[in-house]
Amino acid sequence: MAEKEAKKAEKKESRIAAFFSGVRAEFRKINWPGRDEVVRKTGLVVVISVVLGIIISVVDSAALQIFKLLIG
Repeated sequence: MAEKEAKKAEKKESRIAAFFSGVRAEFRKINWPGRDEVVRKTGLVVVISVVLGIIISVVDSAALQIFKLLIG
């Protein structure tokens, strides 16, 4: 009985080790971006976010004015 449990524990440990070995191998395959690319793309995201924020603000203000004209 104890042997059976020991084999189960050993099998489980080997599956866990195989999993993390696979994870490590996959991480080695990742092509990480360089600093310049990260800075450039971060700047692009910030600019797009600001532009979209302005557009949403303008549309919201226009809708508010239209509702005020309709109601009042």
